[in-house]
Amino acid sequence: MFTHHGVRITTETFQVLNELVVDRGPSAYMSQLELFGDERHLTTVQADGLVVSTPTGSTAYSLSAGGSIVHPEVSALLVTPICPHTLSFRPMLLPDSMELKVCVPPSSRNTAWASFDGRHRIELKQGDFVSITASKYPFPTICLHDQSSDWFNSLARCLRWNERQRQKAFTDNAFGQFNE
Repeated sequence: MFTHHGVRITTETFQVLNELVVDRGPSAYMSQLELFGDERHLTTVQADGLVVSTPTGSTAYSLSAGGSIVHPEVSALLVTPICPHTLSFRPMLLPDSMELKVCVPPSSRNTAWASFDGRHRIELKQGDFVSITASKYPFPTICLHDQSSDWFNSLARCLRWNERQRQKAFTDNAFGQFNE
């Protein structure tokens, strides 16, 4: 994490399995954040915050904030706004080769807070930013069958993905027809 002058705020580099969250913290105001991809301005965020998640983290905070579920074999970063001020700001998948930066602009009314898998909360003052890159080292997983089958089974078991009551068949009197 860096100040707007490029001075490092912390010497720590955080590795996350699920997500990085930049939010408004205890402030009553919504966050104003700038999102950059490969040094190019992508958008200005007016929201309670922003979640940048891995495919593994797509079923955690990002999903609760309205993000998509991402298969673990998809090489992507998922960017999900937290309660955005505009309905047109939807979650998006970006290539994991893209370096992202989330900045608190100098004109922001308040500071923001960054957390890494829900830990290590650090305040970002106006002009500060956090830089996000995907790890070059994949996280190893042990699979019972194969990664896809295990993943879909886990979704069904843990999240009850697409489970619902089955519709009953129509009966002879289903449309209100009366016997005369």
